[in-house]
Amino acid sequence: MSHNSFGHLFRVTSWGESHGPAIGGIVDGCPPGLALSEADIQPFLDRRRPGQSKFVTQRQEPDQVRLLSGVFEGMTTGTPIAFMIENQDQRSKDYGDIRDRFRPGHADLTYHLKYGVRDYRGGGRSSARETAIRVAAGAIARKVLGDAIAIRGAMVAMGPLGINRTRFEWDEVNRNPFFCPDPQAVPLWEESLAATRKAGSSLGAVIEVVAEGLPPGLGAPLYGKLDADIAAALMSINAVKGVEIGEGFSGAALDGESNADEMRMNPDGTVQFLSNHAGGILGGISTGQPVVARFAVKPTSSILTPRQSVDRFGAEVEVLTKGRHDPCVGIRAVPVGEAMLACVLADHLLRHRAQNPEAPSQARLPRN
Repeated sequence: MSHNSFGHLFRVTSWGESHGPAIGGIVDGCPPGLALSEADIQPFLDRRRPGQSKFVTQRQEPDQVRLLSGVFEGMTTGTPIAFMIENQDQRSKDYGDIRDRFRPGHADLTYHLKYGVRDYRGGGRSSARETAIRVAAGAIARKVLGDAIAIRGAMVAMGPLGINRTRFEWDEVNRNPFFCPDPQAVPLWEESLAATRKAGSSLGAVIEVVAEGLPPGLGAPLYGKLDADIAAALMSINAVKGVEIGEGFSGAALDGESNADEMRMNPDGTVQFLSNHAGGILGGISTGQPVVARFAVKPTSSILTPRQSVDRFGAEVEVLTKGRHDPCVGIRAVPVGEAMLACVLADHLLRHRAQNPEAPSQARLPRN
């Protein structure tokens, strides 16, 4: 199996399986001289960690990261940064019943058809356990981006229940187990997901990630577009089935006048946009406005409700999945989405600096 790496100048490679002894990654291309320790990475892993509420999987993993290379005396050296996270709470016996059976909606069948072998213990490489590696890499990417660039994420819909955007509060995101920015939506979500979990089923979600403080000029036409790389990165997250930038699919319902982001000049010579329907990217290149992306996460495929399927011998069977699973995997996808956006932006920032070292940090034009 290849294709376990992404990025160009900032390149991330992941390794390990859900029920193996450990998972980990290698970040290649991180500049030297950046302050970095396990303490800089751990808070982001703690946000993704399982078992923190009754609304996520009860697998108890401390997710303690260990840096193995690329850091000396608290500073990055410019060499590959390797890190490892031990798996400590595997219960592989929970998956004995699906050893030969393919879970509907999961990657079991496609892995078997492609490779002729699959790790049925929690899904192996197809497990959401792998996303811990992405979160650790995203923490390193934030060091490259610096404090001036802020990346935040929130869950803006769960199943059929969305938020009221007039009540959107970023400060609310870390006050509830759903990363929900609408305080009045939280009790409704709690009731809905509790009933769904009791029924042995699951729900999907929509996650929004935003990056602010970016300079203009990140991305390149035609095949290095910033939004294309963001879409690819977010789509690579487990269970993601849709990605949009800015207005996305809603933009198709607008007319040209409504969708156009009009511009005026500020007194200091910078360009002011009057709206941000484009999500901070035009022609695949950042405008300096906030980059806004959303991705849709399907309902968790591992559920207790019996579903019709087949086994590897060609027999028709029924499948229900025991074990510990997220009734809404989208909840813990919030820090994962932030991390993937950080990795893409770090890669594009380094590429931009290499090609345009004198490029302006703001959308500025000469005044007549």
